[in-house]
Amino acid sequence: MITVHRTIAALAASAIVLASCGSDGNDAATADTVAADVVDADGPITLVTYESFPTEETPINDQLAAFTAETGIEVEILVAGDTGTMLSKAELTAGNPEGDVMWGIDNSFLTRAISSEIFEPYTADGLDAIDDQFTALVPNGEATPVDFGDVCINYDIGALEGLGIEPPASLDDLTDPTYADLLVVQNPATSSPGLAFLIATIDEYGADGWQDYWSSLVDNGVSVTDGWTDAYYGEFTYAGGDRPLVVSYGSSPPFEVLFGEGLTEAPTGVVESTCFRQVEFAGVLAGTDQPEAARQLIDFMISEPFQAEVPLNLFVFPSNTDVELDQAFQDFAVIPDSSRSVEPDVVDANREEWIDEWTDLVIG
Repeated sequence: MITVHRTIAALAASAIVLASCGSDGNDAATADTVAADVVDADGPITLVTYESFPTEETPINDQLAAFTAETGIEVEILVAGDTGTMLSKAELTAGNPEGDVMWGIDNSFLTRAISSEIFEPYTADGLDAIDDQFTALVPNGEATPVDFGDVCINYDIGALEGLGIEPPASLDDLTDPTYADLLVVQNPATSSPGLAFLIATIDEYGADGWQDYWSSLVDNGVSVTDGWTDAYYGEFTYAGGDRPLVVSYGSSPPFEVLFGEGLTEAPTGVVESTCFRQVEFAGVLAGTDQPEAARQLIDFMISEPFQAEVPLNLFVFPSNTDVELDQAFQDFAVIPDSSRSVEPDVVDANREEWIDEWTDLVIG
């Protein structure tokens, strides 16, 4: 488990410079979003988030610094592990939270978070720019949709070519001996993409058939890690591991193009038929000592300047429909027309049983 505190206020001065050098549209949006309702914060507020949220100096952190510069509200980041671990900690401290705002609860954990009363309901300013399909999941303002992405099987194109193997085309293919010892997934008890992939298999094979499917994956040598970072950067061949198939995101290929050296084509691909739609939320933590400052941070997080940095920093897509995606995401990202989804209340009613069964089958 990784736990990191980072104070964003130290970047405030540089953020002012960045704001003055940025595009006119973003500058105006930032100022309009955060300057109108400055609050008197009683010290810094803490953003609790998952392990893949950037904690180094990146554009998304520069945006938080700009928020501090405009409002006087300092933001500290507390990384609390993967989504499942983060939520479990929040449940233990419900009403007396470790922080003020939480980012990263997804639709597979949403109903659990709401029933555990970790969030204070809040209808954010700017919510009219958020896709209606996402706000429909939280009709009473229980949390705020901040991003979405599709959890899918990704593959290393070059590694499979080197093995003389065609990419899999379906979930069924992953049980074929051709792909023995080539797949790494995440533990659904501790990882939101891991849980999303488990739910995708339940959607495909049904309540009485997914167990046999996972037994077949085990027989075919599937590897399991606690979280996405260990899977992608630890075992995936494109990052130096030895497995060319990994549970990741439909937005991973354009990220590799943008940050790879001299790449004009995506080095990784996506098996579109395996994708499960994941929506992530941020919320004001119930019991915060600084609810007004926390609400203002939520408003800022769905504004265009902050949302524009989401794809390049978090591998996912902005929930704000006014944000134009970078050309690489338009060219190489996979956003399926018919991505898999399961109603949050169905997930909530069965999640623990599914995870327990999965653990018995796969971990033993």
